[in-house]
Amino acid sequence: MNIREDRVAINNQVRRAGINDAVRSVVIVPSMIYGEVLGLPTDSDQLPQIIRKSRKVGAGVHVGKGVNRWSYVDIRDLAQLYLPALTKAPSASYFFAENGEESYGDIAIAVSKALGFGGKTVSWSAEDAIAELGDWARFAIASNSRVRAVHARNLLGWKPAEESCWTG
Repeated sequence: MNIREDRVAINNQVRRAGINDAVRSVVIVPSMIYGEVLGLPTDSDQLPQIIRKSRKVGAGVHVGKGVNRWSYVDIRDLAQLYLPALTKAPSASYFFAENGEESYGDIAIAVSKALGFGGKTVSWSAEDAIAELGDWARFAIASNSRVRAVHARNLLGWKPAEESCWTG
């Protein structure tokens, strides 16, 4: 199994426990998480790789044309979802967590500006990214991952910030 299959299997097991074993369970699936760490220091997968490669080449990096899109969620908004999920959600619920989405091209521009490269971007071929980072890159930075947190908003009343973390 790969990491994605493992994650799906775990999510399904948690939900089955809520249905079959009288365990009150809720699955929250965050999209790409950004923001200041609230607990133990840890890095996400995607952004550190993009930042590392951008520093190396002197420009914001995106894979291919940079049109692939990922949903994102601020760590503070994600943390705010846990209380209503624990207190209001029916057992075996499944919630996505996101407060927007952005293309990797726009992320590359923001990274470029943050690193002092003035918004300059370059394309990194999917083949080269996979060769350098392994097959993980096929999923993490050369794909789309678009979700909407409709149930978290409508059923739980969750209200994440609606501003983009990449522009403005």
